[in-house]
Amino acid sequence: MLTHVVLMKFVDPRDAPKAKELLEGMGGRVEQIRDLTVWLDVVGSPVSYDLCMITRHESLDELRGYQGHPAHLEVAGWLRPRLEARAVVDHVP
Repeated sequence: MLTHVVLMKFVDPRDAPKAKELLEGMGGRVEQIRDLTVWLDVVGSPVSYDLCMITRHESLDELRGYQGHPAHLEVAGWLRPRLEARAVVDHVP
């Protein structure tokens, strides 16, 4: 199992709830996602990111399939212009 962790910092943090909604909507549409969780930051410190998403995939090939899936590309198209920063860690637990 491969775990994909993404942290997002938005230019306008008020975009984070809409991003959460869009990301969670991929759960039933992208077959390569085995598990999906999305959280919003509640502290808002200077070093905080606004959103954390974790997806789990059976393999690296599934992660790549998810990344190229039309539903993911649609959400990413909405996200990218609104992001100030993004960090990703992919790991095997």
